Amino acid sequence: MGKQSAKNKKALANSKTIAAQQKENSSFKQNPYLKTPIYDLLHVFERAPDQWAARYILILSAILLRSAVGLGPWSGKGEKPINGDFEAQRHWMEITIHLPIKEWYFYDLQYWGLDYPPLTAYHSWVFGKLGSMIDSSWFELDKSRGIETSAIKTFMRYSSLISELVVFIPSVLQLVSLLGGKKLKLGRMHQIVIIALIIFQPPLVLIDHGHFQYNSVMLGLFLFSVSELLKDNLLLASVWFMASVLFKQMALYYSPFIFFYILSRLFKPRDKLSKTFATFDIAKLMAVGATVVVSVITILVPFFIAASDTTDLERMMKQILIRMFPFERGLFEDKVANFWCVTNIFLKYREKFTPEQLKGISLCLTVISILPPCLIAFWKNIKNKQNHPSMIVYGFSATAWGFYLFSFQVHEKTVLVPLIPSCFLLLSTDADVVGVIQWINNIASFSLFPLLKKDGLVLQYVTLTLLINWFVGGFSSPSSSLVWPKKSPMIVKLVITGSYLSAFVYHALDYAFDPPARFPDIWVILNCVISFGCFGFFYLWLLCRMVKLKG
Repeated sequence: MGKQSAKNKKALANSKTIAAQQKENSSFKQNPYLKTPIYDLLHVFERAPDQWAARYILILSAILLRSAVGLGPWSGKGEKPINGDFEAQRHWMEITIHLPIKEWYFYDLQYWGLDYPPLTAYHSWVFGKLGSMIDSSWFELDKSRGIETSAIKTFMRYSSLISELVVFIPSVLQLVSLLGGKKLKLGRMHQIVIIALIIFQPPLVLIDHGHFQYNSVMLGLFLFSVSELLKDNLLLASVWFMASVLFKQMALYYSPFIFFYILSRLFKPRDKLSKTFATFDIAKLMAVGATVVVSVITILVPFFIAASDTTDLERMMKQILIRMFPFERGLFEDKVANFWCVTNIFLKYREKFTPEQLKGISLCLTVISILPPCLIAFWKNIKNKQNHPSMIVYGFSATAWGFYLFSFQVHEKTVLVPLIPSCFLLLSTDADVVGVIQWINNIASFSLFPLLKKDGLVLQYVTLTLLINWFVGGFSSPSSSLVWPKKSPMIVKLVITGSYLSAFVYHALDYAFDPPARFPDIWVILNCVISFGCFGFFYLWLLCRMVKLKG
């Protein structure tokens, strides 16, 4: 009897192993990356016992890549007296460790006044304290302004690297495992390749570790929220999302979609809409609302404690909002690849409209652009019990692109907000989808070129762009390349081919000729026009994919 039981257990174990191998083989056949250099590099980890090591190798490689980029210049280097984003981040560490919390958002606003939400301020306080323990001169109040020693550069670079390792990279690993593994049933090697492409994608690396910012923290918190949404854990998703918004307000680009998505999950699909609407779970809605309120209050507790009375608290809260949403700066500041900057070439908005009118027009166009993805996802969720797992990624991407293209006060670096969720569409088994995503990744890098050139990061830009395209077979035979979609509609092929040619011509012109004295910004504006056209087309492509997507 005992021997028979042992045989049965062994047979069961063998059947599970065979099933797992069949599943992996099935995924292997669907993997569009099989002939790419990135797969060739990582296939040595294909054996199941070795796959765990691949992630650690990727993380170590990511650290080396970011460290190499960090050896270069940064935003505002040597540009006295204001410098750039590097000095802004350092200055916030300086003021948060030396001033009472009630003065954080009021202190010397003409010199990099704090204009990000409280979680950024706390993050600055933590690293400011750590840095002061190493060398207090780095953050002496007022006296340390404009400091550019190699020591402070190293510390600041480490702070960005540590922040990304703690928040962003774990969030990528989790979401790829959940969406790619559990939802889309992709094999482990397929997932490992996607992780590599996401953490090596140039725009985030160049901005956070070249130009210098901490966008990875906001984006990582957002990705944790997406993971919880896929698990249908709406309360925890709300906590992560509010943390993202209260680290950087640009996370609000995702807010309309997460609202509609959560709302749609409060219904249980039935055969008739009237029956579906009758299933609305108002108790869960109230729970989500309470979670959002509690999350915000919890993060603001230090300000509540610091306030001497309700008037003082109101003064601080009002100032935080004013600093976070500086509408007085106008429709746009620097040249950026969105609707307003590009069309301003022909329509001088500031001459034709008042700031209040521009706010209203911008709001209307933004709402028009973000409603379609929100409503498509909402409708599909209340109609179907099971939707395609990628719907949530398409929805977040399209909504954020709508914001980027039409909203008020967009910066060139904000392209990271719609780009990061778009990168998770690399999980597709359709090689043409992968080609389109790699294309928009390249265009996003291209749109950042004027900023990176100003920062002295052209070498890093070229190197990372070549590297990521080599990974996906950009310099291999057409049959193995994932840079060019082969079976897409002709309009997609024409747009992608035309945009690559335009970018190549642009770089040749920028390298060979100085802009004419009469039009000093002509190359920057040309970059914006090319990039805007591509971003607008990609937004429409996302909407079409959402409509066609089936469970």
